[in-house]
Amino acid sequence: MVITTRNNLNAETTLPERLPRHVAIIMDGNGRWAKARGLPRTEGHRQGTENLRRILRAAVEFGVEILTIYAFSTENWKRPRAEVRVLMSILEMVIDRELDDLNQEGVQIRHIGEMEGIPQVLQRKIHTAKELTKQNSTLILNVAFNYGGRDEIVSAVRKIVEDGVPADQIDEALISSYMYTSPLPDPDLIIRTSGEMRLSNFLVWQGTYAEYYFTPTFWPDFNREEFLKALVEYSNRTRRFGKIDEQLSNRDVP
Repeated sequence: MVITTRNNLNAETTLPERLPRHVAIIMDGNGRWAKARGLPRTEGHRQGTENLRRILRAAVEFGVEILTIYAFSTENWKRPRAEVRVLMSILEMVIDRELDDLNQEGVQIRHIGEMEGIPQVLQRKIHTAKELTKQNSTLILNVAFNYGGRDEIVSAVRKIVEDGVPADQIDEALISSYMYTSPLPDPDLIIRTSGEMRLSNFLVWQGTYAEYYFTPTFWPDFNREEFLKALVEYSNRTRRFGKIDEQLSNRDVP
């Protein structure tokens, strides 16, 4: 996989001046994309995986520093067993096929979520991908696999208790430091494809002040141009963080 750097932008591409550092994506609509074409749901998942390669290229091209993708939720275990097996095999296939190229292109792969429940073979491959790419800095790719936002908060609280932290020392900064995404900054922009307008238990803590962008486009069709539209929309918004317009300065608007 060849990733285009921002220095090699298409001459016709005009990026907005203000870009998000961290973009998170709920990659929704694979099954409906397939159904609309008379294809099995599993083919939608495969096409969604192919699209991820295109969006990774675009993220680097546009100067996004961190990309977090919602690949498999804790609730997805409730899906038919055959579909779950396919989703597991797809991630395994992606690691086998893409890891060397991603490493050479400077992508750092991180896993956020629980390892428990994931097949042992896949656990080992996830660990290998993390270790191989941990020094890379072109793009940080957080793969939320076997992930749930509420589960993450419960896990963080348990670890705080296990570490014996006194109650009067617990604040937002401390809790954030126990999140899977620590020490990375929270997402600036969260995109959901397919037209659904809900978080579905994704980055419940980290997404508090994020900007949200919902598009009816199914994930397999969410291409470079659709991604750019989301970035332009983000650039046109004012992030207030509880303040009023008169209180904002250039320093307050990341």
